Amino acid sequence: MAKKSKDARVQVILESIEQNEAGVSVVSRYVTTKNKKNTPERIERKKYHAGVGRVTVHKEIK
Repeated sequence: MAKKSKDARVQVILESIEQNEAGVSVVSRYVTTKNKKNTPERIERKKYHAGVGRVTVHKEIK
């Protein structure tokens, strides 16, 4: 059986950046994984925000 290498995949939290602009107090967060070797920079994804009622941009938070 092959050895397991160090974990390259890490869990990250994505949070909506448009909630403050829309004046909505509901926080929209998603948990996903990314390969930190292939994508060392922070990721952005379009996800649904229930408080706003539409698809918004979610950025990786620390």
